[in-house]
Amino acid sequence: MILLNSFLHLRPRRCGPFAGLSRGTGPAAGSRRALRVLVDMDGVLADFEGGFLKKFRARYPDKPYIALEDRRGFWVSEQYGRLGPELSEKAISIWESKNFFIELDPLPGAVEAVKQMANLADTDVFICTSPIKKYRYCPYEKYAWVEKHFGPEFLEQIVLTRDKTVVSADLLIDDRPDITGAELNPSWEHVLFTACHNKHLQLKPPSRRLQSWTDDWKAILDSKRLPPGRAT
Repeated sequence: MILLNSFLHLRPRRCGPFAGLSRGTGPAAGSRRALRVLVDMDGVLADFEGGFLKKFRARYPDKPYIALEDRRGFWVSEQYGRLGPELSEKAISIWESKNFFIELDPLPGAVEAVKQMANLADTDVFICTSPIKKYRYCPYEKYAWVEKHFGPEFLEQIVLTRDKTVVSADLLIDDRPDITGAELNPSWEHVLFTACHNKHLQLKPPSRRLQSWTDDWKAILDSKRLPPGRAT
């Protein structure tokens, strides 16, 4: 498992899908600093909501469920708890079960887009994901999912942390609307990835959305780049 403190010293690999990433410990004089992008996993790369609903209905066919178009709020268990007190624990039992994370389908276009992103010049891409507290299966399956869909090279680009605010980057693409932690002013700009549970939210400027992986994510990255000679 790659721990957060090891991330602070990570250097991109120089082969495979990361051949285009920046090298060394800093930019050369007059060059452009590499843009660092954190990409969330569940709800951004992996179809957490769709996978959950499918398994919930299969395990509890006689229980009420919430259709994806009716999902509101980041926490699935809270909304299910409002349907019935016992449904919150039943919902949690789904993603605490073996094979939940490894069997999630990729969201449309996610794998292709992030591979393209990782091959852009002056761009460092990390998959930044929060494991659940019941860790028997989740951390292993997250690594296995990345290897399955992105290949072994991407295993070097995983950050597991319960607090994303302490990870240094320029951009964080994440479907959770409210990301808080120990760092009150994270270094990254949070770009909200549209999901069934947040699509109804009205963002206040200058907050931005990425509607899907068919949206112009390259324009968002380009808007954060510094021109040559202004590397920091």
